[in-house]
Amino acid sequence: MPHYFYLACCNDGSLYAGTCMDLKEREEKHNAGTGAKYTRSRLPITIIYHEEFSTLGEARRREIAVKKMKRNDKNALLKGK
Repeated sequence: MPHYFYLACCNDGSLYAGTCMDLKEREEKHNAGTGAKYTRSRLPITIIYHEEFSTLGEARRREIAVKKMKRNDKNALLKGK
């Protein structure tokens, strides 16, 4: 089963990075208020970008790398640059 790294856009315009196995289910959990603490006060969220990996470890390494990026670099990632 694939694992995903994703970026979600929060209601306040901020970006949240995470990992999961089911993108639709994860978005629903966030919007139900049972996702990450960060997103609970910034609902609703929409997953706007994802990458697929074969292992959770690979997805989490990507999450860590993207979290270290500056906002401009994340925006470039979203635009495919």
